[in-house]
Amino acid sequence: MRIGFDFDNTIVSYDELFHKVAIEKSLVPDDLPISKLAVRDFLRRAKNENAWTEIQGYVYGARMSDAVAYSGVIEFIKLARANGIAMVIVSHKTKHPFVGAKYDLHEAARGWIESFLVDNGETLIKPEQVFFEVTKKDKVARIDECECDFYIDDLPEILLMSGFPQKTERILFDSQ
Repeated sequence: MRIGFDFDNTIVSYDELFHKVAIEKSLVPDDLPISKLAVRDFLRRAKNENAWTEIQGYVYGARMSDAVAYSGVIEFIKLARANGIAMVIVSHKTKHPFVGAKYDLHEAARGWIESFLVDNGETLIKPEQVFFEVTKKDKVARIDECECDFYIDDLPEILLMSGFPQKTERILFDSQ
């Protein structure tokens, strides 16, 4: 059996970090709800799309090590590994932000995995089992290539894409 995971907003929660960074940069009021979507929506309503795009690059790059896993995710991965279940991470992620500093977003994510997806000093999902694809189409092709029995993603659009492997059971992750 092989389980595939998306990375951003499936393994990693950014709600608190986006809120914290937006406040640090004086982009949102302190009383804005602690949510990545609340930050995004506030900046879009303020016609500040560039700030939203730049903050994404900053969070996914320079501040990636401050992000946290969703509650229960690491424990689930440990349990699956202990039971001999193969796992891969297949995510859609650009190599560099569209705006702002040119952080290497793939390396920042890999660094997070090496730091946080560990058990007794051993990485729970090996580097050769982590794939960052630059297009959604490539992501779906990689899921098929990895022969995932199950794939977990927070985006329904990925799970519903044409080309998504028929043999793979789709699981929509919702943090709520």
